[in-house]
Amino acid sequence: MYQFAYEEIIEDSSTEARDREVAAFDEANRLLESAIRGGPRSEDFSLALRFNEELWMILMEDLAHPDNKWPDVTRASLISIGIWVLKEIERIRRGQSSGLKAIADINAIIRDGLN
Repeated sequence: MYQFAYEEIIEDSSTEARDREVAAFDEANRLLESAIRGGPRSEDFSLALRFNEELWMILMEDLAHPDNKWPDVTRASLISIGIWVLKEIERIRRGQSSGLKAIADINAIIRDGLN
């Protein structure tokens, strides 16, 4: 009986964590959309880059943790995507890219995979 209740709690916690991850990607893309509308000199632009950078750094740190339950191949693929996103953010900051839409597309794909 206690084992069943514990398993329900673990499942609920996992579902809640997944819901938070989906919400974080939704917020990241909302900010990117505002940045696209506002342009590179807008406050939204800087905020969107910072938020997406922090989101991907947190995600990559979690994926690299030995206790992460995702398969190694999935973790490696997501970390590779994260590295690309972080490099693209840096290129955008330098004015070498206008890849906000590409980052938003990646975020949407990852978010949809979490659902």
